[in-house]
Amino acid sequence: MTMKYILTTLFLFIIEGSFAQSKFPDFLQGTWKMGNKEIYEHWDKLNENTLKGFSYELKGRQMTISEYLDISRLKKEITYTATVLNQNQSKGINFKLTKTDSTFTFENPDHDFPKKIVYQKLSDTEIFVQVSDGKQKIFAYKMQKQLQENTSNDTTVSNPNFDPVLAQKLGADDYGMKRYILVMLKTGTNQTTDKDIINKSFQGHMDNINLLVKEGKMIVAGPLTKNDKTYRGIFILNVITFEEVQSLLQNDAAIKEGLLDFELYKWYGSAALPEYLESSDKIWKEKP
Repeated sequence: MTMKYILTTLFLFIIEGSFAQSKFPDFLQGTWKMGNKEIYEHWDKLNENTLKGFSYELKGRQMTISEYLDISRLKKEITYTATVLNQNQSKGINFKLTKTDSTFTFENPDHDFPKKIVYQKLSDTEIFVQVSDGKQKIFAYKMQKQLQENTSNDTTVSNPNFDPVLAQKLGADDYGMKRYILVMLKTGTNQTTDKDIINKSFQGHMDNINLLVKEGKMIVAGPLTKNDKTYRGIFILNVITFEEVQSLLQNDAAIKEGLLDFELYKWYGSAALPEYLESSDKIWKEKP
């Protein structure tokens, strides 16, 4: 084997390896609109190995998100993950990349529908999308790239960790914040010493807390130590009007019985606050 042959082979190996590594659907970055419908996909490139996006529909100026999307490369495997809202308990479905050239084919033969998702780049401003069961059930459409507004003054460029999909999901403003309602619980007017009434009421109080947590409306709940203002505890609720809070608290048995009363305040805090709840359910040994 000649040195020239060895060098040529090595050169081709390096070129092919680099080419294979570069096969990633970067062309999806941006906002795409489906034909004559107000249905869109928006994708952001977070790094060389990650695209995050979401599908949404516009009605007037109201955006309704239908699913969150992710394309990630881990070593040599590329995975497309779709998390459809209000389906599959909000768990993502994974599709593995099985074909790549100008067409990227992602498949999951074990899923009911779809089993195959295809993105094909037709030009810099047009893509073809096909969703199917791999057989006869197919729907396909073209999407046009939308012109982007000037983002030279966009403050997000100062944050290299900015995740626009997560920010959208959590309802964050440009500062990563949002509005909540702070509830200050205090001693009510009912001074009964009947233990049955007290125990039953506070069991209902805890049941209502757990229900609101499950519904995504209760973010923080906890008691306060004894103080001279008769404050007993606090809630932070993921709603923005006093009227909604008052409606939610009507189901609290301790408040109904007058054992507890409350004061309401508008509070502005991190939109990421609800993210701690998943971890909080993994660290308790005894349920309060």
